[in-house]
Amino acid sequence: QVQLVESGGGLVQAGGSLRLSCAASGRTISTYIVGWFRRAAGKEREFVAHISGHNGYTTYADSMKGRFTISRDSAKNTVYLQMNGLKSEDTAIYYCAAGGPSGISPRSPAAFDYWGQGTQVTVSS
Repeated sequence: QVQLVESGGGLVQAGGSLRLSCAASGRTISTYIVGWFRRAAGKEREFVAHISGHNGYTTYADSMKGRFTISRDSAKNTVYLQMNGLKSEDTAIYYCAAGGPSGISPRSPAAFDYWGQGTQVTVSS
């Protein structure tokens, strides 16, 4: 099993940046597919980005392309989400998740077995 802890959320003005961290313990994070999801108040959980385990392949939701970057530091057993050009609509709780190969699209929460507790991101306009 792997345990995930997110950090780095906070309050930022529109146009600003934040870097979220997802620190893993218990297992090596590079052996997992890792995804970031978010849930805004009153909305469904939404895919943000993912990074594959073995080759580091990444995908993003269309609305995050060019603004968000997912990356991995294997030495620190941590996955990051760099968020630039933040907008008020990016306000949400952000979760990282890890899972093994399942054949399920990494854009689906069903592809992930382990979840962190979430970190709040609030963007003021």
